[in-house]
Amino acid sequence: MPARTARWRPGLAATCHHTEVFASSAEASGAGLALALAIDALRAAAADPAADVPDERAWLWVQDKAALRLSGRPYRPGLPATLRHRLIHVAADKPEDALFALEEGLRCRDLAFVIGEIAGNPRALNFTASRRLSLAAEKHGVPLWLVRLDARRDLGSARMRWDAAPAPSQPPRWNPQAPGAPSWAAGLFRAHTFQPGQWILRDDGLVPHGRPHGKLVAELVSGPNASPPDHGDLVRRAGDRPLAAG
Repeated sequence: MPARTARWRPGLAATCHHTEVFASSAEASGAGLALALAIDALRAAAADPAADVPDERAWLWVQDKAALRLSGRPYRPGLPATLRHRLIHVAADKPEDALFALEEGLRCRDLAFVIGEIAGNPRALNFTASRRLSLAAEKHGVPLWLVRLDARRDLGSARMRWDAAPAPSQPPRWNPQAPGAPSWAAGLFRAHTFQPGQWILRDDGLVPHGRPHGKLVAELVSGPNASPPDHGDLVRRAGDRPLAAG
């Protein structure tokens, strides 16, 4: 294993094709972070001088029945405009069916990326199944972001594993009373080529022409060479309620 000397940051080129995101089903931070990371990878690929045309391939979102019940179907109007018409959604009855759909999707190079949502720790999602997903993603070059809802950290072969939770949004520039852009408290607890750490991730709100979405920005709050976070930038005014209320 190579020495973990690199520190992860958005847009960093990496050979990681299989990522897991562990999150609670009580909020949508898991799917939100997975989609944000996928969009960041698309944006990095679009900035590559070798990419002379935009990536207009479809992308796949697979949910098993339990995940669908907990988090609901993807809301197409809420997706970035450049991705809405390219979504292929699969609602699987059992975890085994979801894993089959994920693996078949990873074998299709006509897909830009794959997102999966599986609830809990089903027996079907063992190390062998996880390894099959990793091998398919690496062989065919289709990245996978697998969201693990209400799951414990079990044995898996994903190259990167994150914990995801919601974080307070920055107030909008023009209307402080409006909802802010989504923010996540993201903890990288396992990676083959990066040091672990804790970040606050958010979208900068700017959508360059021809890009799938705004740029993902990150503030390292714990880990090697971390600086204390500026909570004044990240937390709204408390008003008549405690800061812990969010």
